[in-house]
Order: sequence, then structure tokens, then C-alpha cells
Amino acid sequence: MTSKNSIKKLILITWKNTPFLNYFAPSNNVVTPITFKVWFLQKILGFNRKVYWPVHFTSRVGNYKNILIGKGSAPGLSPGCYIQGIGIVRIGKYVYIAPNVGIISANHNLYDTRNHDVESVEIGDYCWIGMNVVILPGVKLGPHTVVGAGSVVTKSFEEGYCVIAGNPARKIKDLEKDKCVDFDYPEERVGYIRADRFEKYRRKHLNV
Repeated sequence: MTSKNSIKKLILITWKNTPFLNYFAPSNNVVTPITFKVWFLQKILGFNRKVYWPVHFTSRVGNYKNILIGKGSAPGLSPGCYIQGIGIVRIGKYVYIAPNVGIISANHNLYDTRNHDVESVEIGDYCWIGMNVVILPGVKLGPHTVVGAGSVVTKSFEEGYCVIAGNPARKIKDLEKDKCVDFDYPEERVGYIRADRFEKYRRKHLNV
């Protein structure tokens, strides 16, 4: 009788040798694991189908072509997020983004709400964006910025290495740079795309 360990071993071998299934391999010991459920709801049932990274079916991504993410990041993988790509949005690698986060790159014009005032948003590597955070147009966050839950970020903290919180968000703590860990995982993807193939995809499909 085949043991459970033998079955698991067979599954692992199949995963690793079948490109289609590589998304769901146990190597997804990463910040943003790609599960079969997320992939199925997104790519088969069509929730955010064209977006090149995994997105929860309750999140919404507007104009993914204006959004550039780094390795291991997946804005909207947590439920209830709204990522607005009217303007350019750049998100670094290995960024944690909690549920119900809004990243906004354009607001309605005060004098004519039919039009938008557009500004880019930049979030640096290894940032952590807490639950219910709203990041407004024009904001730039440097690496290793931690944004406390429920914060509304109205201005930039480009130096990074800090904790910000509140409405409007303000700096409440500086982080010790030598204690901040810059890490990488051995199997790297930019969303669903292998990192070594992403530049080609970017040039062909994105505006950023």
C-alpha cells in the first residue's frame, strides 16, 4: 500500500516538472504565495483576470498597465484592497500589504469632478502596509517603512526605515537600519512571471 509520504513525494515531483503547476509548488514559502484557489478565481473565473500578479477576488485593481511591482509583492492579494492605476504606481519587492488597503494615484479635481488630478505613488522595498491604510496620490515611501493600521498617508516619507501612523500619518519611530533585513527567496517571480522573463513582459505590456 502506498504511504502518504510516497504520495506527497510524487506530488512534489509532478509539481516541479510541470510548468503549469509550478505556481502552486511548496516553494511558495514566500511573502505572497500563489494558491490554486486564487489562480482559479482570477484566471479562470475572471476576477482581475489580466493582472499579472495574484489578486484576491474581493480586491480590485484598476489599470494594471500603470502598476509596476517587484519580486514577491502582490498588492490586492489580501481581501478588500483597491489599487488604482490611473497614475503610475511603483511597488518594490517583498512588500506586505494587509486587507482593505487603498492605494490611490488620482483624485477628482476640486473644480471639475469629471477630471482627475494625477500623481504617481511609490512604495519602496520591504515595506509593510497595515490593515485599512489609505495611501494618497503623490506619496513616496522609502524602504522598510511600516504603516500602522488605519493610517491615511497624505505625504511622503522617502527616507524610509521608520514607522508611521495616524490620520494624517506622521512618523512615530525610526528603525535601526542595521537591524532591517533585506532578504531574497531562491525561486523568484514577479507575480505570475519568472523574474528573468519579467523585463520582456514589462516592455511589451506595461506603461511603466
